[in-house]
Amino acid sequence: MTVTRFAPSPTGYLHLGHAASALAGYEAAMRAGGRFLLRIEDIDGARCRPEFEAAIYEDLAWLGLRWEEPVRRQSEHMTDYAAALDRLAETDLVYPCFCTRRDIAEAVRAPHLDRPGPDGPLYPGLCRGLSETERADRLTRGLPYALRLDAVRAAAQLDPMVWQEIGEGAIPVDPLLFGDVVLARKDVPSSYHLAVVVDDALQGVTLVTRGRDLHAATHVHRTLQGLLGLATPQYRHHPLITDAAGRRLAKRHDALSIRALRAKGVAPAELRERIKAAIP
Repeated sequence: MTVTRFAPSPTGYLHLGHAASALAGYEAAMRAGGRFLLRIEDIDGARCRPEFEAAIYEDLAWLGLRWEEPVRRQSEHMTDYAAALDRLAETDLVYPCFCTRRDIAEAVRAPHLDRPGPDGPLYPGLCRGLSETERADRLTRGLPYALRLDAVRAAAQLDPMVWQEIGEGAIPVDPLLFGDVVLARKDVPSSYHLAVVVDDALQGVTLVTRGRDLHAATHVHRTLQGLLGLATPQYRHHPLITDAAGRRLAKRHDALSIRALRAKGVAPAELRERIKAAIP
């Protein structure tokens, strides 16, 4: 059975790009007689707001989407992510990183440490080689830290992998593409990468529909699936909807929010047709 999901973060109002991902997943599930799930990714307590979560439900219902209840809220399932972290830690795939942003920025100025990644220079592994004594001392002193995946060790444990991208076929996975990504922080028990992989597996998601901007991140997600022994869904990364200047839509710009379009009198059917025209 086809199971899709839409998983927004309540940090702002939904825009056309969000609506495109939600609609793509909803229609794929409906065509196959499957299930459509809604998940609220609210781990970032500093930025998530109840009013934005309420607006998500309102905007999607206005658009004509229906989802299964109950809605999974990530903030209510921290033990699931902690269990996944523990499994990775048992095989020495996770290490504490005490570097500040300034430490990292200064380090990557050195030519031998400046390795480009999809989102900028990769973390240069400054804390990967700390001894157990050094790590214990810094933890005892209460220094802030992040938990990072040891990508080199992870790659060595995995056989060659792929994911299935609708319209493209099998995509070879590069576990090293993003380097030693952050999986959790002292004050935030899971990163997006870890939580989304755990959630998709626990909810039985078989098809992930999302924007092309997350295509590269699938290398991280497929790597974590392989390390944790989790099922792998198919993926469809659709083209991004842009504004009049050709820029990717973003919540922080209040870019073409569904709420604003509703206020202008745009009808749900009109908005759905507009999305379908932009994303075949």
